Amino acid sequence: MLGLICVDVDGTLVGTGNVIRDDVWAALEGARRRGVRLALCSGRPAFGNARAYAERLDPDGWHVFQNGASVVNVGSGQSLSEPFPQASLPELLDRARREDRLLEVYTDLAYAVTKPGDYAERHARLLGLPYEPQAPEDLQGEVVRTQWVVARAEEQAVVAAPHDGLSLHPAGSPVMPDAIFISVTREGVSKGSAVTRVAQAYGVPLDRVMMVGDGENDVAALQVVGHPVAMGNADEPARRAARHFVGHVDDGGLREAVELALQL
Repeated sequence: MLGLICVDVDGTLVGTGNVIRDDVWAALEGARRRGVRLALCSGRPAFGNARAYAERLDPDGWHVFQNGASVVNVGSGQSLSEPFPQASLPELLDRARREDRLLEVYTDLAYAVTKPGDYAERHARLLGLPYEPQAPEDLQGEVVRTQWVVARAEEQAVVAAPHDGLSLHPAGSPVMPDAIFISVTREGVSKGSAVTRVAQAYGVPLDRVMMVGDGENDVAALQVVGHPVAMGNADEPARRAARHFVGHVDDGGLREAVELALQL
């Protein structure tokens, strides 16, 4: 069996209605009892629902948040965060306000928004947080990531705009199907770079690691592991990067991936 399974959240662990199937949890917990390390590998931050998911997967382990900008051990509190380039932030904030778009600004443990409203409120609910919007100027701590939250029709315009020295990681969620989340990190930071660091921390060769995902922001991680798995609901970029294929998130595709990992 494999040594490490990395699990995306939206569209992989979490399905329609923000629901995680009981049989999926049972399969994951069974794999952990057999000695397989489990790591959340999410675009979400290390608080709210994602923190709870990580603690249930492995309460003493390393997990990837914010598309690799935060690599956090939820047991010890250790962090291997990648700081956001300070010179890039004012330009993005100015663009967000000029174009009347929602830009979220994140530290390891808190975030702020440029545009309170429907998307900001719904995203807070998805994250499992109270809706208490604060301005970026009031955010305390080191910024590690920003994120555009826009209508899907706006994705191409946002991605085409200049983001010099930065990497973009678009992703969707079945909980907010009308929106696209375009995470922005320092150039070179990705789920792939973070999964590599987690595997090294555990002493697991990358050819004995499985990554399960469904979105474009999972591609970097799918490309570095020996066993990349695409969900049945995966976007085309994730499918092209995969070696194995399982069912739709709502049909327990992640359970199938875990069962495969125990046979390899």
